[in-house]
Amino acid sequence: MWLVHANFALSLFMTGLIWFVQIVHYPLLARIPAERLPALERVNTRRTAWVVVPVMLAELLCAGWLWHAPPPEAATVVAPALAGLLGALLATAWLSTFALQAPAHRTLEQRHDAAVLRRLVATNWIRTGAWTARSAVLTIALVRASLA
Repeated sequence: MWLVHANFALSLFMTGLIWFVQIVHYPLLARIPAERLPALERVNTRRTAWVVVPVMLAELLCAGWLWHAPPPEAATVVAPALAGLLGALLATAWLSTFALQAPAHRTLEQRHDAAVLRRLVATNWIRTGAWTARSAVLTIALVRASLA
């Protein structure tokens, strides 16, 4: 059961973080003076990576374990199909990160670009939705297990 709880905790962390990023952090980037944005963005991405990368990797490992070789007590809470859904949601967040948000950040490290900033906020809804859905699915699974 600890594996399900670990998935839940990591997913909740990422959900809270991504909502903060979506509602507060990314919109504020548009308020940074154009000449200062690239330098700030370089520091921002480096510091953010120290917080986000370990949690994303831990979540990926836990989700993969839950999907491919779950301990028996975890499999009773998260059936294989549900583990597949959780994996698909995580894959969506990762694909969005590397296909959409990371390239936008690389551009902003080089120059201020209002269109890229707008696209960063707009496409980040993909990750926000994916992590929110993961947290919701895991919440429902854990509540159902506690009522059983």
